[in-house]
Formats: sequence, structure tokens, C-alpha cells
Amino acid sequence: MLNRRFLRIKVMQELYAFFQHEKAEIALFEKEMFKNLDKIYDLYLTILQFICELHNVATLIVDENKNKRLPTKEDLTPNLKFVNNAVLCAISKNKELTSLTSKKKINWNNDADLIRKLFNDIRTTKLYKDYMKNEKTSLSEDRDFIVQLVTDYLSQNDVLLSFFEDKNMHWADDSFVAYNSVIRNIESYEGKEFKLLPLLKDEKDDFEFMSTLFRKTIQYRNDFITLISKHTTNWEIERIAAMDMLLMQMTLAEIMYLPRIPVKASLNEYIDISKEYSTPQSKLFLNGVLDKIVIDLKQQNKIVKEGKGLKEN
Repeated sequence: MLNRRFLRIKVMQELYAFFQHEKAEIALFEKEMFKNLDKIYDLYLTILQFICELHNVATLIVDENKNKRLPTKEDLTPNLKFVNNAVLCAISKNKELTSLTSKKKINWNNDADLIRKLFNDIRTTKLYKDYMKNEKTSLSEDRDFIVQLVTDYLSQNDVLLSFFEDKNMHWADDSFVAYNSVIRNIESYEGKEFKLLPLLKDEKDDFEFMSTLFRKTIQYRNDFITLISKHTTNWEIERIAAMDMLLMQMTLAEIMYLPRIPVKASLNEYIDISKEYSTPQSKLFLNGVLDKIVIDLKQQNKIVKEGKGLKEN
């Protein structure tokens, strides 16, 4: 569910916060880093639970209309295409989702009005009307409709985004990856049981990666600053953007102390991250400085890589 790029960003954010404190405790910040990671999975589950609630509201409205004192023909013979949507039914019946949301106390019990309002808004969209109008039904059509509903409506809805941000201030930044995971999850559904995505591809390996990157960046920070100073003779260290300094330190920690990751992969990742989190000039600056440092480290045999094709020349 979460790729290495995202994990690097989470480590970067925690390191940035750590270095703002004079007497920060490594263990506490590391624990908070993993706790925040788990909260992203909570958001993923919350979005899936919200989709279930939309399905429940649609079913409830059908029953309410049938039980009117003077129901219309449409009330008695409603269009059940949304209610019978194969993807919605599969998500709603998923026992693992029910178990996890119950365990984590994720529910929308106090937000029935919000769910009904958003469902009524959805019913006015062209996407919904076109879907309901089409008499043909197939799994691919049901799946495509839900994917588009999540992509074009739910993930862009300001009311929902504000709601999530009120629940957890970090969710505003993490909503993109959570929604993207939901979309990929739905796109992969082929019928029968709906299977939830895991938070991490390899939890043990990914946790070790994050912990090593976090701790080695802190442990060897002064060494990295000295190394960076050596290759930025025309710059005063204090004038280099704080985020650029942090990204270079993380790159060096990864290159020198995570032996199973290719040097080129590490360089490319942090240069790309700098485009989003630092200055417009950072890409060229980091690329130039890090290239010189890597050449220096190779000459001193300080880069040791393990695994097929990873040995540095």
C-alpha cells in the first residue's frame, strides 16, 4: 500500500521535527513516526467504511420510500442498480473490514446526516445519473463507476477533506495516498471476496528501513555535515536551505548504511523529493553536491553494497 518514496517522506518529516528539539528522545520520535504511519491505514479504512455507509444509506432510502403512506410507482419499484452494485456489496460484506473498524473504533455513527447529505449530492451528479440510466449491468461497469466516484467526487470533496482534517491533522497530507490505495484496491477487485490491502508490502523490511534511515541520519549527522561542507566550499553551511541539508544527510545515511539499496536509486529518490519539499533550485544543487560526495566515498571504499548487481565499482 505504501511505497518506499512515501516512507522516506515520513522519515524526513519526523527527522525535521526531531531536529527542532534540543533534547529530543530518539525512541519517542521513532515511536511517533510508526504511530503516524498506522494512522494512514486508519484513514484508508475510514474511507472504505464511508463507502459502506453510502451503500447503507441508499438501501435505507429505498426501504423508507416503500413504506411511505402513499408510495409512488417509482417508490415501489425503485432502480436498485446502486444498491446492487457488486463492488459496494462486496465491500459492505467484508468481514475483515468490519472487524478492523470495530477494533479501531472507526465508525460513522454520529455522522448520519453528513452521509445522507453527501449521498443526495452524489445523486445529482451526471456520473450517478448516467450510471443509473444504463440498463446493462456488469462487474467492470460497477467497478469503473465506483473508481470514478472515489476519484472525481469523494477525494475532491471539501466537506469530507475538512471532516478528515478535524479527525487528525496529519490526514490532510495523507489523504492522497489513502484515496489512491482505495482506488487501487477497487480496481483490483475481480469478483467474490473483496480483499483489503496491507499497510506495507513487507512490514518487517519496511520498518527496518525506516528505523535505520531515521537513526543513522541522527547518529552520523555531524559527520554528514562535515562531508557536505567539504564539497560546498563556495557556500556557508548556515545559508544552505534546512530541507536541502536534511535531504542530503538522509541520502548519505541511505547510501552508506542501507547496503541493499542501489546508490542511483537513493540519489534519484531524494532529488525527486526535493522538487516537492524544497526550493526550485534544490534539484540541481543536491545533484551536484551529492555526485561529488559519492565519487569521494567510492574512492575511499566507504560505500559497501550487498546483493546481486549492487556492488560498487
